[in-house]
Amino acid sequence: MKKVLIALDYDPPAQKIAETGYALAKDLQAEVVLLHVVAEAFYYTSSNYSPIMGYEGFNNLDIVAMANVGELRNAAGDYLNKTKQHLNDSSIQTIVKEGDFAGGILEAAKEVNADVIVMGSHGRHGLDKVLLGSVAEQVLHKSEIPMFIIPTKKMDK
Repeated sequence: MKKVLIALDYDPPAQKIAETGYALAKDLQAEVVLLHVVAEAFYYTSSNYSPIMGYEGFNNLDIVAMANVGELRNAAGDYLNKTKQHLNDSSIQTIVKEGDFAGGILEAAKEVNADVIVMGSHGRHGLDKVLLGSVAEQVLHKSEIPMFIIPTKKMDK
């Protein structure tokens, strides 16, 4: 395995996912690619948001006033660069995609020829799972490459 794609959202468990995925990549002597898929603006307005790895950029955006996703893309790029700094590895590649989470992850994996996808599983239940589904589950069903899924349910609280 030569390339590990680590898909990160903006939830607090992202730090655990980034660190665990990075450790896996280093053990495999593989390249690391960090990915964030920019969603609809309302996704970033959650009151549950807290700074991750020292990054507070999504908190500073006036999401409601945004006419396009340009500012979100810039904030996502800054977030991934901050993650790269946190991991202390300037060789890490970063990618920002837009749209559907699962589709963006699969598209990025194909584009970079990833050998494994690392992502978290938030363990949604009830109506939340029915409405949103599990991104990890969606990727798992459509992926043609191996996945390394990190359980983060306990960290979400």
